[in-house]
Amino acid sequence: MKEVILPYTVPYADTDQMSVVYYANYFVYFERLRNELIRSSGRSYREIEASGLRFPVIEAHCEYFKSALYDDRIEIRGRIAVVEGGRFRVDYRVMRGEEVLVTGHTWHLCISHEGRPRRLPPDILKLAAEQA
Repeated sequence: MKEVILPYTVPYADTDQMSVVYYANYFVYFERLRNELIRSSGRSYREIEASGLRFPVIEAHCEYFKSALYDDRIEIRGRIAVVEGGRFRVDYRVMRGEEVLVTGHTWHLCISHEGRPRRLPPDILKLAAEQA
Protein backbone atom coordinates (compact mmCIF):
# COMPACT_ATOMS: atom_id res chain seq x y z
CA MET A 1 0.00 0.00 0.00
CA LYS A 2 1.58 3.26 -1.13
CA GLU A 3 0.76 6.12 1.25
CA VAL A 4 1.50 9.80 1.29
CA ILE A 5 3.27 10.72 4.54
CA LEU A 6 3.30 14.26 5.91
CA PRO A 7 5.64 14.87 8.88
CA TYR A 8 4.30 17.47 11.32
CA THR A 9 5.35 18.96 14.65
CA VAL A 10 2.33 19.86 16.78
CA PRO A 11 2.36 23.62 17.49
CA TYR A 12 0.96 25.11 20.69
CA ALA A 13 -1.87 26.70 18.66
CA ASP A 14 -3.26 23.22 17.83
CA THR A 15 -3.68 22.25 21.48
CA ASP A 16 -6.16 22.88 24.28
CA GLN A 17 -5.46 23.84 27.92
CA MET A 18 -4.12 20.34 28.60
CA SER A 19 -1.56 20.59 25.76
CA VAL A 20 -3.55 17.93 23.89
CA VAL A 21 -4.39 18.40 20.19
CA TYR A 22 -7.95 19.74 20.02
CA TYR A 23 -10.12 16.99 18.50
CA ALA A 24 -11.36 19.03 15.51
CA ASN A 25 -7.80 19.79 14.41
CA TYR A 26 -7.46 16.21 13.17
CA PHE A 27 -9.84 17.12 10.35
CA VAL A 28 -7.46 19.98 9.50
CA TYR A 29 -4.61 17.45 9.50
CA PHE A 30 -6.66 15.25 7.16
CA GLU A 31 -7.08 18.19 4.79
CA ARG A 32 -3.35 18.96 4.84
CA LEU A 33 -2.64 15.35 3.93
CA ARG A 34 -5.32 15.37 1.21
CA ASN A 35 -3.68 18.38 -0.45
CA GLU A 36 -0.35 16.54 -0.56
CA LEU A 37 -2.08 13.40 -1.77
CA ILE A 38 -3.65 15.26 -4.68
CA ARG A 39 -0.33 16.97 -5.42
CA SER A 40 1.28 13.51 -5.65
CA SER A 41 -0.99 12.86 -8.66
CA GLY A 42 1.05 15.41 -10.60
CA ARG A 43 -1.39 18.32 -10.27
CA SER A 44 -2.22 20.62 -7.39
CA TYR A 45 -5.74 21.04 -6.10
CA ARG A 46 -5.62 24.57 -7.50
CA GLU A 47 -4.92 23.18 -10.98
CA ILE A 48 -7.76 20.68 -10.63
CA GLU A 49 -10.13 23.49 -9.65
CA ALA A 50 -8.92 25.56 -12.61
CA SER A 51 -9.88 22.63 -14.86
CA GLY A 52 -13.46 22.98 -13.61
CA LEU A 53 -13.62 20.27 -10.94
CA ARG A 54 -14.05 20.23 -7.17
CA PHE A 55 -13.98 17.48 -4.53
CA PRO A 56 -16.24 18.51 -1.65
CA VAL A 57 -16.27 16.41 1.51
CA ILE A 58 -19.58 14.54 1.75
CA GLU A 59 -18.72 12.49 4.84
CA ALA A 60 -16.01 12.69 7.51
CA HIS A 61 -15.17 10.20 10.24
CA CYS A 62 -12.50 10.12 12.95
CA GLU A 63 -11.61 7.64 15.71
CA TYR A 64 -9.38 8.75 18.56
CA PHE A 65 -7.12 6.21 20.30
CA LYS A 66 -4.40 8.31 21.94
CA SER A 67 -3.70 12.02 22.20
CA ALA A 68 -1.07 13.93 20.30
CA LEU A 69 0.56 16.56 22.50
CA TYR A 70 2.22 19.92 22.04
CA ASP A 71 5.60 19.57 20.30
CA ASP A 72 5.06 15.91 19.34
CA ARG A 73 6.60 14.84 16.04
CA ILE A 74 3.79 13.06 14.25
CA GLU A 75 3.12 11.74 10.79
CA ILE A 76 -0.16 12.21 8.98
CA ARG A 77 -0.54 9.31 6.54
CA GLY A 78 -3.15 8.66 3.92
CA ARG A 79 -4.16 7.12 0.65
CA ILE A 80 -7.11 6.88 -1.70
CA ALA A 81 -8.70 3.65 -0.48
CA VAL A 82 -11.92 3.39 -2.50
CA VAL A 83 -13.18 4.74 -5.82
CA GLU A 84 -16.87 4.35 -6.67
CA GLY A 85 -18.02 6.10 -9.81
CA GLY A 86 -17.54 9.84 -9.31
CA ARG A 87 -16.62 9.63 -5.64
CA PHE A 88 -13.64 8.45 -3.62
CA ARG A 89 -12.65 7.76 -0.03
CA VAL A 90 -9.37 8.83 1.55
CA ASP A 91 -8.20 6.85 4.60
CA TYR A 92 -5.97 8.52 7.21
CA ARG A 93 -3.74 7.52 10.11
CA VAL A 94 -2.03 9.90 12.50
CA MET A 95 1.06 8.27 13.99
CA ARG A 96 3.61 9.07 16.69
CA GLY A 97 6.43 6.73 15.82
CA GLU A 98 4.82 3.29 15.51
CA GLU A 99 1.88 4.33 17.70
CA VAL A 100 -1.48 4.90 15.98
CA LEU A 101 -3.14 7.97 17.53
CA VAL A 102 -6.07 8.56 15.21
CA THR A 103 -7.65 6.92 12.17
CA GLY A 104 -10.33 8.31 9.93
CA HIS A 105 -11.66 8.76 6.45
CA THR A 106 -13.38 11.29 4.25
CA TRP A 107 -15.61 10.70 1.22
CA HIS A 108 -15.44 13.15 -1.68
CA LEU A 109 -17.68 13.71 -4.66
CA CYS A 110 -16.31 14.98 -7.96
CA ILE A 111 -18.44 17.90 -9.16
CA SER A 112 -18.24 20.76 -11.64
CA HIS A 113 -18.03 24.39 -10.50
CA GLU A 114 -21.80 24.47 -11.04
CA GLY A 115 -22.27 21.56 -8.63
CA ARG A 116 -23.05 18.85 -11.19
CA PRO A 117 -21.60 15.37 -10.64
CA ARG A 118 -18.61 14.54 -12.86
CA ARG A 119 -16.30 11.62 -13.50
CA LEU A 120 -13.05 11.54 -11.59
CA PRO A 121 -10.14 12.86 -13.64
CA PRO A 122 -7.63 10.31 -15.01
CA ASP A 123 -4.79 11.48 -12.74
CA ILE A 124 -6.87 10.78 -9.60
CA LEU A 125 -7.93 7.38 -10.95
CA LYS A 126 -4.27 6.55 -11.70
CA LEU A 127 -3.23 7.63 -8.20
CA ALA A 128 -5.94 5.47 -6.67
CA ALA A 129 -4.79 2.47 -8.74
CA GLU A 130 -1.19 3.03 -7.62
CA GLN A 131 -2.27 3.05 -3.97
CA ALA A 132 -4.38 -0.10 -4.18
